[in-house]
Parts: sequence; structure tokens; C-alpha cells
Amino acid sequence: MGKSFVLFERQSKKKMAQTTTIETVTIVRPLKVIAFICGLIVIILMIMGLASTDWLMAAGWRQGLFLHCIEEGAKHPLPFNMQEPPGCYQSRDATYIRTAAALCVITLLTDLVATILTGLGLRSKDHHTKFKYYRFAVIVMALALVSIILALIIYPVCFAAELNLGNRTVWEFGWAYGVGWGAAIFLFGGVILLLCDKESEEIYYKERKIVQDNDSRA
Repeated sequence: MGKSFVLFERQSKKKMAQTTTIETVTIVRPLKVIAFICGLIVIILMIMGLASTDWLMAAGWRQGLFLHCIEEGAKHPLPFNMQEPPGCYQSRDATYIRTAAALCVITLLTDLVATILTGLGLRSKDHHTKFKYYRFAVIVMALALVSIILALIIYPVCFAAELNLGNRTVWEFGWAYGVGWGAAIFLFGGVILLLCDKESEEIYYKERKIVQDNDSRA
């Protein structure tokens, strides 16, 4: 009788030692990673575009968002009736140049914020927190896209209105202006990637049973 009671007690202990744990497994969506990379590329492109004077070019003249440069041997009269010797100077006091520069700075800052939010979303292990980061990242990145598109439209359209003061027959948009369009393309891609990859389950749960043997071997 005593042996039967001990056996029953041991079996009960074994049953009580079985526990079920729930593990959380985080899935990193590839499209989110690509959107993050797009944001990083835009930062590099915008820094290049803001620092360059090759937005608009003619014979002996280069114009950027913050500086314009007069080359050695530039033909006179200079564009916009400038009288300075060769060198680089602060950009002309033209409203469209300042507006385009401000919009490009806004693009850089908002894209930086959107990229950081996307990175935080990738690192977060909480599903709801991830969703919030991605949602705000889309909004901010869309604002960056709108800003750069406006800058790229305003700059050439307003320049065309003062073309008669250019004193040049041939004008070209330089590589820096093309870099702006490149940034716009990557921003558009980042927004689309963040919007398309909207699976609700960034995290799934997996059950695992753990059986512990508490039998005393004494």
C-alpha cells in the first residue's frame, strides 16, 4: 500500500513539472530593410546636391542653391549682369533659389527622421511599436518626397521666367539637379515599399512544452 502511494506521488510530480512556454519570433520584412536603405541613399544624394554648384550651367557660369561660380575666362556680359571677378559667391537673392534650397533642406531633414523611424521599427520586437514607427516613417518620407518634387519643379520653371537676363544662348541642368531627381526616385520607392509591405504579423508566437523531471534520485 505504501509503495503504491509513493508511485502515484511521483507521477503527479512529473505531470506538474510539465510547463508550456510561448516564444516570440520576430520576422524582419525584406521590403522594410530595402526602404531603410533607400532612406540612407537619399541622405547621401541630398548632401551632394546641397553642396554642389552644378545645378545650372552655361559658358563660364555655374549656379547652385547656395553658391554661384564664375570661371576664369568667362565671356562677358556675365549672366544676370554680374560684375564680380572669377570665383564663387553667395547665391543670388532670387526667391526661387532660396525656396528650392529651403525645400531641399526640408527633404534632407525629413528623410533623416523617416530613416531613423524605419530603423527603430526594424529593431523593435513589439508588434504595435513596429506599426507605429512604420506608419510615422511613411508620413514623414512622403513629406520629404513632396518637398523635393516641389523644389525640382520650382527651380527650372522660375529660372525660365528670367532667361532673358541670362546673357547666354545655351543653358544646361547639371548633375546636381539630376541627383535631386535620383533622390526623388528613391524616396518614392521607400514610400511604396513601406506601404506595400503591410503584413499584420511582424511577430508570430510559437508554443513549446518543457518537461522537467523533478524525481529525487536520493
